[in-house]
Amino acid sequence: MRDIDGIAGFRALSGQHVAISEWITITQQRIDTFADATDDHQWIHVDTERCAKESPYGCTVAHGFLTLSLLPAMLQNALHMAGIRMAINYGLNKVRFPAPVPVGSRLRARLDILSVEELAEGAQVNWAVTMEREGDAKPVCVAEFLMRCHA
Repeated sequence: MRDIDGIAGFRALSGQHVAISEWITITQQRIDTFADATDDHQWIHVDTERCAKESPYGCTVAHGFLTLSLLPAMLQNALHMAGIRMAINYGLNKVRFPAPVPVGSRLRARLDILSVEELAEGAQVNWAVTMEREGDAKPVCVAEFLMRCHA
């Protein structure tokens, strides 16, 4: 876990690799729960029998947005932000899903700070996030994530 001490700590890390999150396992239950929450029950995510017969992956795969939605958990298990009263998701500038996430995969995120912009109420941190699947060189998600930090 990486300790970051307030807005000054983010500024000091601007332009650098900061942390790697812990692994998170993608189970079928997690995929099914996400499908229920989003009403996205496309067969490639939830129909294990059909996927075994028809999918090029031979199994179900996680939704791209499920993969992306794990970003807050990955940030939380990779960073300890002292002196930050509140951190909020401000949005994304770019997101891509270059590779599938088959059920049973383990994912983690590599976190780099691209820039830190001063704001009246704190700072906006622009993160480069690369989510990787254990045993695969190709990332499953790359994103530019904006987080607003209030001291």
